[in-house]
Amino acid sequence: MALTLHGTVSDNTVALDRKTATPLIINGDMAIAQRGTSTSSASTDSYFACDRWRTNISSYGAYTISQSTDVPAGYGFANSFKIDCTTADASPAAGDLFTFEQRCEGQNFQVFNKGTSDAETFTLAFWIKSNLTGNFTVNLVDSDNSRRIGALVTISSANTWEKKVLNFAADTTGALGNDANDSFRVQFFLGVGTDFTSGTLPSAWESATTANFAAGQTAFIGSSTSNELFITGLQLEVGTFDANSIPDFQFEDVGTSLARCQRYYYKLVDGGGSVSDIHMTNGSAFSSTSITGGVNLPVEMRSTPTLDATSGSSFYRLRANGTNYSGDTLSLMSNTKNGTNVAFSFTVTGASAGVGGLVMTNNSGAFVGFDSEL
Repeated sequence: MALTLHGTVSDNTVALDRKTATPLIINGDMAIAQRGTSTSSASTDSYFACDRWRTNISSYGAYTISQSTDVPAGYGFANSFKIDCTTADASPAAGDLFTFEQRCEGQNFQVFNKGTSDAETFTLAFWIKSNLTGNFTVNLVDSDNSRRIGALVTISSANTWEKKVLNFAADTTGALGNDANDSFRVQFFLGVGTDFTSGTLPSAWESATTANFAAGQTAFIGSSTSNELFITGLQLEVGTFDANSIPDFQFEDVGTSLARCQRYYYKLVDGGGSVSDIHMTNGSAFSSTSITGGVNLPVEMRSTPTLDATSGSSFYRLRANGTNYSGDTLSLMSNTKNGTNVAFSFTVTGASAGVGGLVMTNNSGAFVGFDSEL
């Protein structure tokens, strides 16, 4: 990451050279949504809607999670991440939890010099809107060394887009791993039980203490089915900024943003519930009962991916010499990070070994993706 500073923090004249600085937060404008634009009845830990943003839901209601077009006007945003409570948990148990986070590779965050005498401060900025007023909480998380720092996110006006700029101290303890693993997280607490609120929110970095994670939180997304929350424009900066000095959000072109997201998840094909007969790749019959195909992924993925695919009766087929050989469940045979040897297979009947053709979807509900998320 190339980074150029101009001026000093103290006189509010600092500005990043945005022509050379790559945003630390990926898809902070919520523009990319490979998995789909909306998921209903979400109640588990998973990636829904907008790429790179994970929701962790533990016994805390159910939600529709979507990519929304409700955005702060006049700032260039087209999308936001929306969370709409559909099953409330107005009396959560002590350990109930809902967080919203981005998990980040340590090698991308070495610019903070965390764990050294030259450690840098952090500034997190974003736009947020909710019918709820009061305090949510946010933590910066050092996953490598189990350390955290927190801040309150105060929503002052209901149903109004508000920009928040939060400052976090430097940490001279605990270096982040210079690797592709889960080293750093930006984590919002949207709903919690008392296990997470009975302590004191840390204004300085400390060893992780569960009781302190969301101390001071007064707003809870799961308290009513009337509740909803929108967020967009997330950016993390090196240094200390205020509302006047914070650099403008850096929009990446769609191709660049998509490629950064595809390092973690690549959707090969999605019928979207309305389209079948989508060409996935070319393949052949390995035997009379097995079809194989290979895929070259568009970017090198973070790690060896796993297969994320729907399955069902006759979801996939091989079209060869005017004959369709339909099959059911895809399975991953071999893979590498850069996808030069990503191969999958599915079972059929009646094929002749060696016959080749087009590997296609055979059901409008079929989708195939490759997952390398943190």
